[in-house]
Amino acid sequence: MAYGEGHGGHEAQQAAARGPNGPWEHRADGLDREIETLDEFDQVILGGTLSGFRVQSVDLTGRTLALLSTDTSETVFLGCPMAPDAAAKIRADGALVFPPVPHLPFDPYRGLLYTPEHLFKGLDEGGYEVTPDALAYDWFQRTKADGDILSSMLRSVHDDAISDALDELLVGARVVGVMGGHAMARGTDAYAGAARLGRELARTGLTVATGGGPGAMEAANLGAYAAPHPGEMLDEALEILAKTPSFSPSISDWARAAFEVRGRWPGGAGSVGIPTWFYGHEPPNAFAGHIAKYFANATREDGLLARCNAGVVFLPGAAGTVQEVFDNATPNYYESRGEPTPMVLVDRAHWTQKLPAWPLLTALARERSMESRIALVDSVAEAPEALARLSG
Repeated sequence: MAYGEGHGGHEAQQAAARGPNGPWEHRADGLDREIETLDEFDQVILGGTLSGFRVQSVDLTGRTLALLSTDTSETVFLGCPMAPDAAAKIRADGALVFPPVPHLPFDPYRGLLYTPEHLFKGLDEGGYEVTPDALAYDWFQRTKADGDILSSMLRSVHDDAISDALDELLVGARVVGVMGGHAMARGTDAYAGAARLGRELARTGLTVATGGGPGAMEAANLGAYAAPHPGEMLDEALEILAKTPSFSPSISDWARAAFEVRGRWPGGAGSVGIPTWFYGHEPPNAFAGHIAKYFANATREDGLLARCNAGVVFLPGAAGTVQEVFDNATPNYYESRGEPTPMVLVDRAHWTQKLPAWPLLTALARERSMESRIALVDSVAEAPEALARLSG
């Protein structure tokens, strides 16, 4: 599914998914067999069979007759509520059923990425503390060290489902990463510069991806959101946001300011945020239209950088951004993901004096293919041209 397309339906086929390793193997012909919405279910059911499909987190309590009258052999149901007689019938057919898990603040089988509206549901009524994002973080804090294999398995299943949804979203997209620190405050020149960078990159047809949190990450997602709007929209949005510079002390006030901007200027462009509950004290930002939030930070970090096939722009940051620089440099050095991708570091003083990552990066790149794919620029305004030049 190409980036920007809606989840509008999978082509229904009669053949079951079979392969050399058994009936549960995914189809070798590349046909998408995943059903992730009720509309897709209704479309597929017209073909007369669900055999070989994977039905992912779809509420089927209103589709009992369809399930009772349809072939569900070799179908996989992941967290799909359904009537007891329908559940008994599909198990008798030989379907593989992963039942919903009660009392969780998240859906481990979810088929689609998160949206800001989902993660911040309840913000206006009860504040951030009652939102699904906050409740999932609380659950993670309670279970991350309890040694319970069920909890760790649920986190792993959830994160794998998120990766699958992210891959589906980004098929065919040219993704550029914008990395930078969470401490960059709204109302600063640095924040405004990062937002204008995100807007310019989005207007060239690139999909902007960030770590999905506050600061530089929010600014880049905001800029991408502003891409289809007139130029003055971003200036006015920056003024609104500047009244709540940080998510501390109130995440609720910080998030409400973002939704005020979204409400005043609906229809912004989609971009991607990839945050983590590992850093749960940092909330996701509301300007990334597609949010791939993970429990495992290592999975999140590698997944974010691996998907930035059009390169990465590194804005000034601290330890986390330094880590991302070299997490990205390593596969470029070994060419383990193929041809090296562009890396643009912004702010010469920051990367050569305050945190001198640039000298080490150039030393690593010397006489290797990645040497022609790295650049250091003085200002954020220079980054798009540098990225285009390194991309050839």
